[in-house]
Amino acid sequence: MGLSVAIPESSLSDESLKIDKTRKISVLARACAIFKIDTIFVYQEGNNKQDGNLLVMILKYLETPQFLRKRLFPKINDLKFAGVLHPLRIPSHVTPANPKKIKVKDVREGIVVAVKGKKFVDVGINQLIPFFGGTPIGKRTTVQFKQEYPNFSVKEIKKEEIPTYWGYSVKERANLFSLLSEWKGNIILTSRKGRTATKDQLTKYTNSDQPTLVVFGSPEKGIHEILGNKIKNVQNAKSLNFFPDQATETVRLEEALLGTLAIINLAKRGN
Repeated sequence: MGLSVAIPESSLSDESLKIDKTRKISVLARACAIFKIDTIFVYQEGNNKQDGNLLVMILKYLETPQFLRKRLFPKINDLKFAGVLHPLRIPSHVTPANPKKIKVKDVREGIVVAVKGKKFVDVGINQLIPFFGGTPIGKRTTVQFKQEYPNFSVKEIKKEEIPTYWGYSVKERANLFSLLSEWKGNIILTSRKGRTATKDQLTKYTNSDQPTLVVFGSPEKGIHEILGNKIKNVQNAKSLNFFPDQATETVRLEEALLGTLAIINLAKRGN
């Protein structure tokens, strides 16, 4: 079961200070990493472009292994409070720096560099490795080792070829309806107006070979308000309430994301 989520640009609208917005993004990223989210879609909603840019930037920053961040992310104001971010510590980040510990078939993230007209990949071991893949210079790539120390040899691979969870990707979409229209798979619309989520209902998704997209509304608007009458035209979608009988007036996005994904994961483990 492949699992992705959709959150709005306005996800941070209930926070006024950039440091608090940064902390919130950190919680969202951690929740997505914990439950092995494939893609985080950030869709436009309202007039929140500045918050949307911050959201996308920090989500990508957190997913990037630490040794690559200085090369891929310039010193900009959006990363002013990067020090409050909690590391994801996913498998692509937890890698030994000692080149002698690298084994054949190990997978690493790296950045493609040029030296005297030839392409190499820097995987964070203070040793450049010849690179013959198609990724352009200055871009990030994923490689698998074919030979060990000291004569390293690597090949470029796709994320789908890696047996363990290797992180999420971040994609932007113009609006929620266009995202749902192009999605090839199942859709769960999280809403207090939906039917109470049960194990039997969730089994449909956890047993499916099709990917599932879990959609969240904004702090000001639920999914039904965002989509309006267009919600009737969304295919393969079901509106579910994961917090029936909630005592609080609202459930914050970071709470809804963590709670919903935990419930889906429990249903998946129970199959």
